[in-house]
Amino acid sequence: MQNLRRISQGIFLLLFVFLFLQTESTGSDELGYPAKLFLDFDPLILLTTLLASHSAAKAFWLSIITVILTVILGRVFCGWVCPLGTLHNMVGALKKRDRKERTNWHRVKYLILIFLLTSSLFRLHLVGILDPISLLIRSLAIGVYPPFNLAVRSFFDTIYELDPPGLVNLTEWMYSGLKATVLAFKQPQFRQSFFIGVIFITILGLNFYEKRFWCRYLCPLGALLGLLSRFSILKRSVSEDCNECGACGGVCPGHASPDVKEGWRDSECYYCWNCDDICPNNAVHFGFMGKKTTPAMDLGTRRVFLSSLCGMVAVPLMRSIPGAGSAQLQPKLIRPPGSLAEHEFLRRCVKCGECMKVCTTNGLQPTLLEAGLEGIWSPVLVPRIGYCEYRCTLCGQVCPTGAIERLELEDKKKVRLGLAMVDKNRCLPWSHATPCIVCEEVCPTSKKAIWLEKAEVEDRNGNTLTVQRPRVDLSLCIGCGICETKCPVGGKAAIYVTNIGESRSEDNRLLLPESSGY
Repeated sequence: MQNLRRISQGIFLLLFVFLFLQTESTGSDELGYPAKLFLDFDPLILLTTLLASHSAAKAFWLSIITVILTVILGRVFCGWVCPLGTLHNMVGALKKRDRKERTNWHRVKYLILIFLLTSSLFRLHLVGILDPISLLIRSLAIGVYPPFNLAVRSFFDTIYELDPPGLVNLTEWMYSGLKATVLAFKQPQFRQSFFIGVIFITILGLNFYEKRFWCRYLCPLGALLGLLSRFSILKRSVSEDCNECGACGGVCPGHASPDVKEGWRDSECYYCWNCDDICPNNAVHFGFMGKKTTPAMDLGTRRVFLSSLCGMVAVPLMRSIPGAGSAQLQPKLIRPPGSLAEHEFLRRCVKCGECMKVCTTNGLQPTLLEAGLEGIWSPVLVPRIGYCEYRCTLCGQVCPTGAIERLELEDKKKVRLGLAMVDKNRCLPWSHATPCIVCEEVCPTSKKAIWLEKAEVEDRNGNTLTVQRPRVDLSLCIGCGICETKCPVGGKAAIYVTNIGESRSEDNRLLLPESSGY
């Protein structure tokens, strides 16, 4: 069974990596594989999304399959499927021996779960920060994949520049293969790549303190599945042949105390069969026959009450920050096309980072405090880094919760993310009598939202020059940001986009006469 479990873990990890790599533009506006498949089978996200927004994407009902399997077989998802759990196993294998005196913090993850469920009940959706699938996708997409791409490209660039005899042809062949399979089409760059990467490395590094530390003590999905597994039909039993040698206790990845007959924690069992495999007397058995004894789970009434209270208090605390949840007070908070109104968007977004990974221009970046603590690591368009591609709807295709609605291309072209404004003090034709029409040239709308106004100006020598000054037609501008991205003025662009006028808000509007067409 141990070999079967490892094969299962390897298959699901490879499937996860494959889908992760497929979450990328291939030149067309369609993703061929269900890149968010693992999130669709996550019952914790389904539950918290239902509590926070009172609705959930249809695909999320696939997570009922995970619930059914847990009720029948126990926490097999944690032991046989979860890709983050498999990574913890791999890192933990580097440590020869686990700590003899293990930390007894099992109840912590259940208290975290209570906190998350309570806050979700009061419409504060924080589960994506700690959910293992969301955490893994975000960490890989933002913290691991960019430096991996940079390291590989730098290595092959160095080989190419050194040009060692007979090696360049081989490395170029290898590099071409990696570009076609593993490497990103364009080097991704994110503002919080280092920060998120350090958090992920720290989580994996906890395995050197105690194997599967995250799974044992912190994972909220593991806590939910642990509660469900208490009703599982598959049972573990120990016969009278057990001589209490303690061999099973040393190989239990969940620290479920299988070597203590009266202290075994069934909710912490990953059903890995390690205890069955290692038992010298074959005293451990798993089966569907017999009566299951379920020890009481003592979380403590005070701890449960305090966790629930913290979940309630977190709502006003996080939303009392100036500008939190208000696009009007955060003009640079430009959400992806198809995003729901800000409050509803935050109730659905699980900060998985898939929309950022799939963005063709790298314009979608993780927020820090722009949307308050509630919106940390949610996507924001930063036009100075990258614009919203006019013919792209990929972010809506990969969003697992519907925080970003999937739009047809023709509908997406009509969505307004905001409006562009010209800074006349920095614009070359307006302020410096220097010809420049870049913003007008790159404007993608069928009828240009940026038009040019001819004007005669004098330089310092008194020579008369004719320049074309850019103006913005507010009725046509969709706030895609390409003008800001391509503006040749260094540093702060001479034309910039704010979220004013965004389609998703009825309040964030310019007060203009009806005749303006806006």
